[in-house]
Amino acid sequence: MTTPADNESALRPETQVSITGRNVEVPDHFAERVNTKLAKIERLDPTLTFFHVELHHEPNPRRGDQSDKIQITATGKGHIARAEAKEDSFYAALETALARMERSLRKVKARRKIARSGHRAPLSTGEMAAAAVADLSEPQAAKEQSEFDNDPYADSVKDVVPGQIVRRKEHSATPMSVDDALSEMELVGHDFYLFVNEENNRPSVVYRRHAFDYGLITLAEEEDNG
Repeated sequence: MTTPADNESALRPETQVSITGRNVEVPDHFAERVNTKLAKIERLDPTLTFFHVELHHEPNPRRGDQSDKIQITATGKGHIARAEAKEDSFYAALETALARMERSLRKVKARRKIARSGHRAPLSTGEMAAAAVADLSEPQAAKEQSEFDNDPYADSVKDVVPGQIVRRKEHSATPMSVDDALSEMELVGHDFYLFVNEENNRPSVVYRRHAFDYGLITLAEEEDNG
């Protein structure tokens, strides 16, 4: 079902909201609640003009505490924000998903403000301590993993079928800055983001590390040995 944006919520007239249900019907009172809640999200990013909210009920009695899933996808000018949640009710899932999207949008808004000012915000004492503890634990974790690298039963397993590629995606390769790539990663709620770095025009990946830090991987140019 598609709901108009001119109800009791404060959504702008040009904003569209689409609500669909899988294995569930969407009642009018819940659609009204969604529109009202999305008005707050819209105020965080006025460029957002379309929201798609999908409800999915999973009839699994063993996972009753996560039987109702909501995914919210917000589309703006040149970017997409996405958040999802599983709870024991659609009302609870809605609140959780909205909180996650709001947190991502606020983080991106702050990052863009810092980028415009020409400097980065310093880490707090708690953030630096968490990062230090995480980095110190890395060598020990690597050591523990190396002790179990060899599988004594590897030769006894036959006809093992490797994992298959079950999904393929393509997205724009327009060069962008590292800060913009981090913002896009936050908006879609992923742990990594593939992009073309405008500084060197090379394929690069930003990803989450320990605590509040990020990492950057860039493909190096091949050396000409001829």
